[in-house]
Amino acid sequence: MITAAVFDMDGLMFDTERLVYENWQSMMDERGYDYDLDFFKTTVGKRKNEVQRLYFDRFGDDFPYWELADLGKARYIERIKAEGIPVKKGLIELLTFLKERDIKIALATSTSRQTAQLNLEISDTARFFDSLVCGNDVKNGKPHPEVFLTAAERLGAKSADCLAYEDSINGIISAYSAGMVTVMVPDYIAPTAEIMPMISYLCDDLSQSIDKIKPLLEV
Repeated sequence: MITAAVFDMDGLMFDTERLVYENWQSMMDERGYDYDLDFFKTTVGKRKNEVQRLYFDRFGDDFPYWELADLGKARYIERIKAEGIPVKKGLIELLTFLKERDIKIALATSTSRQTAQLNLEISDTARFFDSLVCGNDVKNGKPHPEVFLTAAERLGAKSADCLAYEDSINGIISAYSAGMVTVMVPDYIAPTAEIMPMISYLCDDLSQSIDKIKPLLEV
């Protein structure tokens, strides 16, 4: 029986991947680099040390990745403080549905705790979460299952009794490897044939998942 739910954040709960991409496109244009959305998609769902290598492979080892990553983060924070954070369709409805049924909820994100907490505060969704597991809290990033296993442990739940909500391929692999019931709501990247068997429920948006998971909560 499902007793807990674990959520990825960027691209799933919030339309933050778009904001990050727009920042990178702007910064790269300002510096004359040949940059596009297809390359950005290869960085989605990865930790920064992995992303750095992708940039080095394409633009050379002298590419100022960390300088631009810090600048992009500053621009991101400035923007969401001024404009708010774009919430994905059905998020509040789904979180409310789960809480009304006493389902414990955790965040499992590769993002830093500082940024994750800011996102939750600005979106007024912090109140739904019982635990946060962020990039600083684990040694291994997705697709390793550590972040989901840690989230289940902190909620006091068995992995098999957890729903895992993800939008990325690496995230699904991570949650599936942790033994959770997986729900994928794709953002920038569609599921591949390789990961389709790992997806318990494939949805167009978060609200669509409610009817699909109801039977799991009624056992």
